[in-house]
Amino acid sequence: MTPAASALPFAERFAAARAVHGPLVFGLDPSGALLDEWGLGDTADGLERFVDVVVEAAAGSVAVVKPQSAFYERHGWQGVRALSRLASECRGNGVLVLLDVKRGDVGSTNQAYAEAYLGKDAGIPVDALTITPYLGLGALRGLLDRAAASGAGVFVVTRSSNPEGRSVQAARHADGSTVEQRLIEELAAENRGVVGSDGGVGPFGAVFAPTHEPPEGFDLAAMGGLFLAPGLGAQGATPDDVAACFAACPDRVLPAASRSLLSAGPDVSALRDALASLGAELRDALAG
Repeated sequence: MTPAASALPFAERFAAARAVHGPLVFGLDPSGALLDEWGLGDTADGLERFVDVVVEAAAGSVAVVKPQSAFYERHGWQGVRALSRLASECRGNGVLVLLDVKRGDVGSTNQAYAEAYLGKDAGIPVDALTITPYLGLGALRGLLDRAAASGAGVFVVTRSSNPEGRSVQAARHADGSTVEQRLIEELAAENRGVVGSDGGVGPFGAVFAPTHEPPEGFDLAAMGGLFLAPGLGAQGATPDDVAACFAACPDRVLPAASRSLLSAGPDVSALRDALASLGAELRDALAG
């Protein structure tokens, strides 16, 4: 079943929201420790109160929120209900929802994941989601096709922020290209298939962390898509690191931070102040 196309593709919706609120992505990761630190309790009820706080803080403050699905799923069906409410209320307040769920399998399973999250008739409709390519990018066809048809975005894990990922992502093919380089090239071809070669931004992006050495030997701008940049804040990346990594395409990066921002909670005003401060730093760095 093909979902009805959205009025605008995700890349255009992000560009419009970025012009108003800046590029910062607010990571919404309610770990048990955080819920306890906020005095909410590590329970389904505490999670619901967390949702109330972060929706209020995000509305009118950021362009994009990025809930990590695992922190909601750990509370069972009640956690999934809270995640669904979070996505619905954020989108209702004009905030784009990029679900960090890292799905990726084969065939009909990927089609089912696509139907779960992408399109108006999805179980939990979101604007974009993260997916993993290590069963082969071609195996993700159901997710890619539904994203393009519904105006959603997908971000393929290409260079993750964790150090353990380097042994896989920096591994080299026989021709000398790295796994991450080949993925960027394959995503470029997929985006050209959707938007042509006129310089438009396609629906297929990459998770690409600025926490490692700068990329060499391949052109990030040529991918023709957006970049989700994790690792800002608690994982050590700075706004200047983000700017250096994406110097060729600063308007296409979505820098994400979670723990460093959530540490300001649960006071809504303090959260908004933290978002405004980091957002200003990113605007300055990426404009320079």
